[in-house]
Amino acid sequence: MRALVVDHGAETHLSLVEVADPVPAPGEALVRIEAVSLNFGEVKGAADPKTPDGAVIGWDAAGVVVRAAADGSGPAEGARVVTLGEAGWAELRAVPAHLLGVVPVDADLGDVSTVPVAGLSALHVLRRLGPLLGRRVMITGASGGVGRYAVQLAARAGAEVVAISRNPAEADSLRSLGAHEVRTDPAAVDRPVHGVLDNVGGRQLVDAFAALRPHGVLVSVGRSSEADTVLSPEALRGDQGRHERSIRTFYLFGDPVADFSTDLAWLAAEVAAGRLDPGVRWRGPWTRYGEAVQALLGRRLHGKAVLDVG
Repeated sequence: MRALVVDHGAETHLSLVEVADPVPAPGEALVRIEAVSLNFGEVKGAADPKTPDGAVIGWDAAGVVVRAAADGSGPAEGARVVTLGEAGWAELRAVPAHLLGVVPVDADLGDVSTVPVAGLSALHVLRRLGPLLGRRVMITGASGGVGRYAVQLAARAGAEVVAISRNPAEADSLRSLGAHEVRTDPAAVDRPVHGVLDNVGGRQLVDAFAALRPHGVLVSVGRSSEADTVLSPEALRGDQGRHERSIRTFYLFGDPVADFSTDLAWLAAEVAAGRLDPGVRWRGPWTRYGEAVQALLGRRLHGKAVLDVG
């Protein structure tokens, strides 16, 4: 089969080459991949010297089951699925049943390929913030993959959504997704919030933490700013109505026995029905992977990049 592999001799640190087909374990389905979604962290990680040449990477992919799991778990042959795991940028992928979700027969597999990392992260972090109905929630990095899903899901849950995007051109788009307030900086938010989903880190995390009301929670999801986060002693004071606020870390695979199949299927169905906008801003055949990679690394892409495989 063909796959995108790490190649440190290439400009993008990736090459499209022939590799051996995966051999599924008894609890894995073999999936023919039709579309993959790229994340900034993946394409940046491909350039890391610690990532070995020849490695097949990629978390998000969607396709069709060509061989059901031998142990009877998971969907049958012919099912259309969205998948999460490693080695997704390939024509074939072996996937455990708990990391794939069945999608509607009329779903656009390119759109639903954006669901796994971004959609699951947004969904699981918002659940950690507790009931959202009638509460103010801040989403930093709101024009990115996780951020766009989080804005929509928080609004669907009844939250008053404060979206933070450094790109002012994204304001109208974020309002159309359900944001009640759009700012370029958390420091400009003048009323406290119940919770924060932070994708940026650095100074934005510090200012978002300052915006929390008592007992509020900030969940750190990403660090797109690549800047150090420095909390001064003043920022950690508990008086003046700022007591018992907390900062929590998040890792999608933090629960080693998590079954994501139901959530993947639900998110994919919402995307297929048009109730969630996946935010695909670049799409093309996977032979043009270099264009997508450069757009992501150059911060020129606000949203998701999708490669059609084949």
